[in-house]
Amino acid sequence: MPEGHTLHRLANDVWDAFGGRPVRTTSPQGRFADGAALLDGHVLRATEAHGKHFLADFEGAGWLHIHLGLIGKVNFGTAPVPLPVGQVRLRLQNATSYADLRGATVCEVLTDGEREVLIGRLGPDPLRDDADPELAWKRIHRSKLPIGRLLMEQDVLSGVGNVYRAEVLFRAKLHPMTPGHLVKKREWQGMWDDLVELMKTGVETGRIDTVADDHTPEAMGRDPRQDDHGGEVYVYRRQGQRCYVCQSVVRTEILAGRNLFWCPKCQRTGLTRK
Repeated sequence: MPEGHTLHRLANDVWDAFGGRPVRTTSPQGRFADGAALLDGHVLRATEAHGKHFLADFEGAGWLHIHLGLIGKVNFGTAPVPLPVGQVRLRLQNATSYADLRGATVCEVLTDGEREVLIGRLGPDPLRDDADPELAWKRIHRSKLPIGRLLMEQDVLSGVGNVYRAEVLFRAKLHPMTPGHLVKKREWQGMWDDLVELMKTGVETGRIDTVADDHTPEAMGRDPRQDDHGGEVYVYRRQGQRCYVCQSVVRTEILAGRNLFWCPKCQRTGLTRK
């Protein structure tokens, strides 16, 4: 599933292509025909992302809300606009550009009130200037659930997925099974600050890179990472391989239906920690 930086990039890209102008909206597939008709011809007034949710304000018509889910994608192109190919749920277009949405879990139109309800259910997003990390800390500090699970709960912290979860815990030297109430405030603040920087870089580059300069392929004389997600990482999907820092073997196990990844030497145990 795309992580939060992907949705912020999407918000930027949609604004660059369509912002401040009337937008032609259609549903070639037909499943979003009523919603597309509501938005059609209205001026795109703003775009934004909250965690893994994309929102676009169409003046006088409502908010387009998209959650990409596991397989959702938006493809952009320029005029001349071709005929739709495949199951295009939503097409945005103007005289110069078009964008096709396929495979999204959610594609709907919200009122202002419904948008507020949606945002109210979400934890702070490290990529938003209005985010308050204290709100997430309050949830984490009183919970006995593992920090590796809490970081993935979108009502605790929004936008963080499996890659950022694994990597920020490694960089904090914190075991993913550490209960939330045992995490120190300074550790949480350090992780928040790290997420802000890592995710901003993700918005800029379109990939997740978390390794320090000493651990890049060039510095270590190793091959670049080969993975669908791209980017250079310490532990995510590196189970059975050697840690770049200590040479221990990276481990994995399942927590709440998702794979955890960690280094047993670099990350302190969460079961005996005081």
